[in-house]
Amino acid sequence: MTETRETMIKRLRMRSMRRGIKEMDLILQAFADESLAGFSDEALVLYDQLLSENDHDIYGWIGGQIPTPEPYLNLVTQIARDAEGVTRPD
Repeated sequence: MTETRETMIKRLRMRSMRRGIKEMDLILQAFADESLAGFSDEALVLYDQLLSENDHDIYGWIGGQIPTPEPYLNLVTQIARDAEGVTRPD
């Protein structure tokens, strides 16, 4: 059974707000609410892959403490930019 775009966005929004650490809940939930509806199908697949990564790694990428892997660089840059005012890793 193939997942519809609408179902995929709902699933990704849920995965964005049910993370392992509260900071990632706040950052990714706000990002998902603002951005996912405008994503291409390919961008949604990439975001889905990002959500499979370890929260501490994603948090470090967003905060710039660890280098972001190339496939995620543009996406993480966008998330970090949008994290301003939500919670910003130091």
